[in-house]
Amino acid sequence: MQKEKILVADDEKSMREFLEIMLRKEGYRVTLASNGEEAVRWAEREIFDLALLDIRMPKVDGLSALKKIKTLSPETVVIVITAFASADTAIRAMKEGAYDYITKPFKVDEIKLIIRNALEKKNLEKENLLLKQVVQERYHFGNIVGQSPKMLELYRLLEKVAPTKTNILITGESGTGKELVAKAIHYNSPRKDKPFVTLNCGAIPESLIESELFGHMKGAFTDAVSTKKGLFEVADEGTIFLDEISELPLMMQVKLLRVIQDKEFKRVGGTEDIRVDVRIISATNKDLEEAVREKRFREDLFYRLNVIQIKLPPLRERKEDIPLLADHFLKKYCEELGKSITRISPEALQFLMNYDFPGNVRELQNIIERAVALETGSQLSLENLSSYLENQLPAKKGAFDIDLPEEGIDLEKVVADLEKMLLLKALDRAKGVKKKAAELLRINFRSMRYRLDKYGLNSNGLESEEES
Repeated sequence: MQKEKILVADDEKSMREFLEIMLRKEGYRVTLASNGEEAVRWAEREIFDLALLDIRMPKVDGLSALKKIKTLSPETVVIVITAFASADTAIRAMKEGAYDYITKPFKVDEIKLIIRNALEKKNLEKENLLLKQVVQERYHFGNIVGQSPKMLELYRLLEKVAPTKTNILITGESGTGKELVAKAIHYNSPRKDKPFVTLNCGAIPESLIESELFGHMKGAFTDAVSTKKGLFEVADEGTIFLDEISELPLMMQVKLLRVIQDKEFKRVGGTEDIRVDVRIISATNKDLEEAVREKRFREDLFYRLNVIQIKLPPLRERKEDIPLLADHFLKKYCEELGKSITRISPEALQFLMNYDFPGNVRELQNIIERAVALETGSQLSLENLSSYLENQLPAKKGAFDIDLPEEGIDLEKVVADLEKMLLLKALDRAKGVKKKAAELLRINFRSMRYRLDKYGLNSNGLESEEES
C-alpha cells in the first residue's frame, strides 16, 4: 500500500539527499526540488500530502513557495525549514498556512515525529470530513432531516429524480415540508445556479394569477402601469414551484397546460410568444385524483404534472425522526435567540414522542421555537413544551367545551392525547415522583401505573403498590 507523497525543496544538495534517504526509509514517496520555483512547478503537476520547504532558496523563497502551493493545493500540509530561529519568520510562515517549522540543525527523530503528526492530523481531518459526508448523505438531503426508513427511501428517490428534467408532483399533509423538498430537488439538479421561483396558487386572487404567472404589458389593465415579467419568464432555465396546485382556477389550468406542451406563452395584453425552459414542481395536500373525478381539476394537466409523484409521510408515521428533528430545531433557535440550552430533558422528549403532531414537522418546529424562547434553564423542560398543548385545548368552562367539526373527530385519539398530556404535566409538576403525580390527578397508584404502561411512559422504578 503506497504511503503519502512528500515534496522536499532545499537548495543544498546534501540536505535534499539526506531528507530523501530518511523519508524513503520511512516508506514515503519523495519528490525533490532544488529551489522554490521548481517546487511550485511540481505542485502544479501533482498533489502532495506534505511539503518540506527551506525558507532561504534562490529564485522563489520558501515563504513565497508556501503561499503558491497552498493556493494550488490547500489540503497539502507544509512544514518550513530554516537555519535562522527567528520568531518573526515562524509567525509569517504560520500565517501563510504552514503547519509547523523546523530549525537547522535538527534531530532526525524530531523531524520524523513532526511529519508523522502532521500527516496523522491531515488523515484524521480527511476521515472526519468523509464521515460527515456519509452521515449527511444518509440522513440529509438538502435541509431535510430524518433517518427513519421512510426518509431514507425518500432520499434515494430524490437522488434519482433531482438530475432529471421531469415534472414532479409532491403530495402530503400540511407541514410535512413540501417546499423544502422542492428546493432540495432544485438545488441538487443541473438547474441549481438558475432561479427557483415559488407561487402559492391559493394565495393569489383569480383575477391576478395570470399576470403573476405570465406577466403583463403596460396598459393591459387598470393597474398595469409598466410592463412586467411573469414568474415563468423569471424562472427560465430554472424551476417554478406551484404550491397548492389544486387551488388553480380551471381557466388557468388550460393556460398552464399549454405552457407545458408548447413551452411558450403570451404576457397579458401581449402578442409576442415567449419561449421558456422551466421545470415545474407542484405540490398539494389535497387528493388531486378525486378533484379530477369531480371535474375540478383537468385530467390532462394532472398527468402532465404527475410524471413522478413524491409522497411525504406525516410525522406520526416516522416518529423515530422526532429526536433528530427536535435537536435540529433546538440548535437553530438557540443560535437565533442567543440561548445556551444544551439538551431536551428526557421527560420533554418523551412528551414529544407521544404526541401525534397534526401539524407535522412545522408544528414541531413551532413548539421547539416557543419552548426555547420561554426556557430559562440549561435544558428544555417538559413544562415549556406541555404548555403549548394546553394552549391548543379549548378554554375551560366548568368542563371542556369542544366544538365538533362537520367531518367529525376521532374521539379515542382526542381523549388519549388529553390523558397523555395531563399525565406528563402531573409528572413534571411532581418532579418525577409518580405517587405525588397520581395524587395530583386524584387517581390511585395502581391506576397511575396502568396508564403509564398504556402510553409507554416508562413506569420502571415506581414506588411499590403498597405505598399507594
